[in-house]
Amino acid sequence: MNIASGLPQLLVVGLGNLPFPQTRHSIGHLIIDALAARLHVHMTTDRTMGGVTGRSKVTLGETAVSLILLKPKPLMNITGPSVAGALRKSVKASDAMIIIHDSLSHKPKALSPKMGGSANGHNGVRSIISALGGETGFHRFRIGIGRGPGDAAEYVLSKLPEEEKFYWSGDGIGLDLVCKELERIARKQLESQGLP
Repeated sequence: MNIASGLPQLLVVGLGNLPFPQTRHSIGHLIIDALAARLHVHMTTDRTMGGVTGRSKVTLGETAVSLILLKPKPLMNITGPSVAGALRKSVKASDAMIIIHDSLSHKPKALSPKMGGSANGHNGVRSIISALGGETGFHRFRIGIGRGPGDAAEYVLSKLPEEEKFYWSGDGIGLDLVCKELERIARKQLESQGLP
């Protein structure tokens, strides 16, 4: 647990492929951009953090949080070392990190939070677990994209439908849910420290 000046600290990492924006596979990047827009977090490329990142003190619900947002630069399937490095340089504790990624197993517009466990076949999550030496004690926000007909690789690299894009955008209901879950994790940090 890493609480700076009484504030819970969260590192929120959105998985995706920078060369393929707006695709189902890059929904993690899309949500990071939406959080940055809604919470007024300035994003910039930072080599030491391994991608596009921003940090700010924000308020989620009624909870003040020291928030770090990150879109890793490496392609998703080899993103692990970059994310592990960012974790070491920021919040340190894996339970203060949230990975946002696409999920074929959940229907579109579903948000399924999970703590720990296996990668469930997701290569980006598998790469992170491997880079953390098998550590799985981080949060995951699995974002449902459904499963289309035909080849799964083609499906995940196709454009996200406009309706889903809006749902997870800065004004969308989906982003409200993401913010609520982030606040819940921050509150748990405070409770574990015995802070009000």
